[in-house]
Amino acid sequence: QVQLVESGGGLVQAGGSLRLSCTASGSILSAVDMGWYRQAPGKQRREFLARISSSGFTVHDASVKGRFTISRDNAKNTVYLQMSSLKPEDTAVYFCNQIPPNMNWGQGTQVTVSS
Repeated sequence: QVQLVESGGGLVQAGGSLRLSCTASGSILSAVDMGWYRQAPGKQRREFLARISSSGFTVHDASVKGRFTISRDNAKNTVYLQMSSLKPEDTAVYFCNQIPPNMNWGQGTQVTVSS
């Protein structure tokens, strides 16, 4: 069974940066399109942020374009989300999953941006 594991979150001041990582056991992430999502406090739905194809083509949602960058290291079976110029409204639990999200969701990683 595929298990997604997100890491790299934390508490950061506005304007700061973080790099999130996503790995998976039981699956080769390099073979599928992967994406990053987030769920803000009090929101029930996860928001799509960015996606990367198996060949490396990327798409970023307008809300994070220019600030967040998705990438992947197939040798490490890892997908990353580099986040910069963070804002308090970026505070959320961040998740990775396949595009579309067919894998079981992981625990996510908490990102808290203080003003």
